[in-house]
Amino acid sequence: MKARVIAYYLPQFHPILENDAVWGKGFTEWTNVAKAKPLFRGHYQPRIPADLGFYDLRLPEVREQQAELAREAGVEGFCYWHYWLGGGKMLLQRPFQEVLASGKPDFPFCLCWANHSWTTKTWNLDEKTQKRTVIAEQQYLGDNDYISHFKYLLPAFKDKRYITVEGKPLFGIYEPFSFPEAHHFMDLWRNLALQNGLKGIYFYAITRSSNFNRFMPDGTIARVIPNLRSSAEDYTAMLAQGYDGLNSYGQVRAEMAYYNKYINMGLIVARKYMPFLPATRFNYPQLMKHFFAPEDNWKNVFPTVLPQWDRSPRTGKNEGIYYNSTPKHFEQHLREALHLIEAKDMDHRILFLRSWNEWAEGNYVEPDLKYGHGFLDAIRKVIE
Repeated sequence: MKARVIAYYLPQFHPILENDAVWGKGFTEWTNVAKAKPLFRGHYQPRIPADLGFYDLRLPEVREQQAELAREAGVEGFCYWHYWLGGGKMLLQRPFQEVLASGKPDFPFCLCWANHSWTTKTWNLDEKTQKRTVIAEQQYLGDNDYISHFKYLLPAFKDKRYITVEGKPLFGIYEPFSFPEAHHFMDLWRNLALQNGLKGIYFYAITRSSNFNRFMPDGTIARVIPNLRSSAEDYTAMLAQGYDGLNSYGQVRAEMAYYNKYINMGLIVARKYMPFLPATRFNYPQLMKHFFAPEDNWKNVFPTVLPQWDRSPRTGKNEGIYYNSTPKHFEQHLREALHLIEAKDMDHRILFLRSWNEWAEGNYVEPDLKYGHGFLDAIRKVIE
């Protein structure tokens, strides 16, 4: 293996009561995927799954097939999105709970805490015509809740399949700017880990490589104009919050560099007031030239690789759409990522794949009717 590829995994493909109450009985991610329409000539929509079909993650057979496809492609493991909203309230926990309890599939995994509130914004194509509703609110309820959270996850951390870095279970924080007590939380969990026979917890934060926010030395958050030349200040400030590592994400950086960052910011503002504007389009191979920051080669920075992007099934014209995102161009993107991290020791030579199965974001590598196993083949070709 030339790199440790860890794929983010969305456990949303099964009905839950919270979605039923807002969107109608039986709603899953497939609902918007299946009814998506092309927004311009040549726009690849709808996207239809091939080998696995419109699957239900309550079925262990599906989870086994996913693991087999990932294993054959050279993916080390899945990083399941984990929704703990406070007070024991969770969402979409069933697939991972069953994976943990059953021991199957026998395939490595880790967790990333998706610490954000659920609102109707996520699956609302026309936000202006509907009031945004909070489906479930993310809360930070203090030490007792943090301890309960740790105890719930302890069996996962001790599972032989759990992915480690420096011998410690790897655990991500999705929205570090939304979690003001992260430093205290991480210290508490590290102590609990040592008390329970673990070497600690390897915490990483997901962070944009060019950010509008930055932690200041006093812990406050300042608004800044993104720096497209260097991410050193952003990364250093985030690591100072107590994280062991970072998962850098270059989407904003790439999109701003593609058009010019001020033009890009202007387009974002203009669309809020002029919803009739066409969707912004980005040519994938040209865009990816700007995706990585120079500091993505730091030992404890783990870059993201992005195969495709098209959130129009969720958001209509409100976000940028990538075209020419083919397996061939993804292969080149992977090679650039590999070159970036090749000097790191193997334990830290991690690439986060975003994502395994985010179908409503057009952000997946599972087989579809257009490209078949093309994206999986690209990973195997480059990584193995």
